[in-house]
Amino acid sequence: MNHQQTQSTGDGTLLRRYEYEDRWVVAADLGIDAENVSVDTVGETAIVVVEGDGDPVEAEFELPGTAESAVVEHGVVTVEGER
Repeated sequence: MNHQQTQSTGDGTLLRRYEYEDRWVVAADLGIDAENVSVDTVGETAIVVVEGDGDPVEAEFELPGTAESAVVEHGVVTVEGER
């Protein structure tokens, strides 16, 4: 079973959540250079930090479970975990 849910965070970032029988995936399209973005997870929360000119900008989003992996590639943050 594949279920997809899309929502906007209000700042132009689109979050997409995919749920499969054995795992879930949350993807956030930041639309910026991955070299300036880092992602970390704490429990069921993903923390994204964007560094550029001026102070770093931090955003958090809730996850459907505890993350097993989190990567940033081509301006897209992808977090995955098991169900």
